[in-house]
Amino acid sequence: MMEITPEMTVAEILHKNKAAESVFKEFGMHCFGCSIASGETLKEAAKAHSVDLKKLLEALRK
Repeated sequence: MMEITPEMTVAEILHKNKAAESVFKEFGMHCFGCSIASGETLKEAAKAHSVDLKKLLEALRK
């Protein structure tokens, strides 16, 4: 299992873990189709979507 950190880009997470797409969907984040995902960190994306970063990280790490 890969370690996911808030500093990783959304694109990096999606590239390394295909299951992450469904987690992002659950949180109302459709980052997998967004061009900003390549340069936006998980922390930045969570803030932009008003998502609790801790809960998002927990879900992605399962």
